Amino acid sequence: MDNTVNKRSNIVNMTEGNPAKLILAFALPMLLGNLFQQMYNMVDCIIVGKCVGDDALAAVGATGSVNFFFFSISNGIGTGVGIVAAQFFGANDHKRVRRSVSNSLYVVGAVGILMSLIGFSVAYPLLHLLDTPAECVDMSVTYMQITCGGSLAVVGYNTVSSLLRALGDSKTPLKFLIVSCVLNIGLDLAFVQGFGWGVAGVAWATVISQLFSTLSCVLYARMRNPYFKITREDREPDTDIIKKSFAIGVPIAFMMSTISVSCIALQWVVNGFGPVVGAANTAITKIEQIIQQPYGSLGAALSSYAGQNLGAGRTDRIKKGFRVGVRFVLIFSAVMFLIPKLFGRQIIGIFINDPEAISIGAKGLMISSSFYALLGMIYICRGTLNGIGDSRYAMLNGFTELGCRCCLPKPITSVPQIGKWGIWLTTGLTWSITGIMSLFRFRSKMKSIAPAEPLDDTPLDETAGSCCHA
Repeated sequence: MDNTVNKRSNIVNMTEGNPAKLILAFALPMLLGNLFQQMYNMVDCIIVGKCVGDDALAAVGATGSVNFFFFSISNGIGTGVGIVAAQFFGANDHKRVRRSVSNSLYVVGAVGILMSLIGFSVAYPLLHLLDTPAECVDMSVTYMQITCGGSLAVVGYNTVSSLLRALGDSKTPLKFLIVSCVLNIGLDLAFVQGFGWGVAGVAWATVISQLFSTLSCVLYARMRNPYFKITREDREPDTDIIKKSFAIGVPIAFMMSTISVSCIALQWVVNGFGPVVGAANTAITKIEQIIQQPYGSLGAALSSYAGQNLGAGRTDRIKKGFRVGVRFVLIFSAVMFLIPKLFGRQIIGIFINDPEAISIGAKGLMISSSFYALLGMIYICRGTLNGIGDSRYAMLNGFTELGCRCCLPKPITSVPQIGKWGIWLTTGLTWSITGIMSLFRFRSKMKSIAPAEPLDDTPLDETAGSCCHA
């Protein structure tokens, strides 16, 4: 197969051609989309805070880690479906790619509905258990019940995006992500400022915009992408694909959910140092959410790249692609290491005004930035390992981060000479331990993989249209 692109469908075959060009070209639209979404999240918070009030903003914030816990389970399964499709695509098995697309409805639909029901039902007792402030709890429950109740729309978009990326198309999800974000902001203003719906309006804006994005993305893919043109035969449940999707997706979902729990555990330690340290840590967290986007986009690109090349039996290209990832991580991390040392106070000052908090935040950012290279290694190792089907490592990854963030903060911050600085030292040590372990796992796994034989080299039938494979 050559590196051909179907211009109409945006399908890209990544089993041939320059790995660096393919991976970076694939990662760039995802990076733009992620940065756009981060900007939207900041605008969303401004609308809530300015139009509804501080309590409303706190109420929405109080549900963040809990909502992420439920969404991560469904999204992890959706990622598993995408990896399965990427492997079949690389093997040139067109029929099973279409079946992967079709069976994603059964897999993610069942899990998404279950998570919606559970999230809606446990919202009130769970938020009380987490000591949500009394003045915020009712609004928090309302927000969580609406967003969890409509989580199938959110999960649906992420699953369709995962499937498209599995076929080398990272441009289509970007288009509809931008449309969704713009629509969401417009609905926020209409529901909150125009109709006075408060927190409920923000929640409904999120659900409606995601549902619109999901349906639009599916319709667009059915028109442009041959693998989304499903026949009656393709709709039949395929137990092998469903089992494989769960086998890959469940560990990824577990990893995402345990990392969210580990962040809650670290936040508990942060709260013990008071509001000034809490404000500094919040600013650092917001900054590092943006810094991590290139790592995350590169990891997702390597996942699709590795999945396609494993299916094609091109393990040599998987190693080349990984080396591209390492070079990018080292260069980007070096730049991000220097910027906090030169402009740390100015960057933290964008988020907070208190001089003491700015000083603490600048130093905390300098500490954590020293470990960015190992953070990047986690993303590229995990992405590549997920792509070759070693999603069990994602579960081990989740356990490791959970253990580090639960066990390290108290002992480290209890050392008088370290104190509050142990918060960011804990983060750095967590990245270091997990990153080194990831590198060893990747090296070990690549030694054990034998090149696979392509499953099928027959062309797409006429009902599925044309494809990029030559």
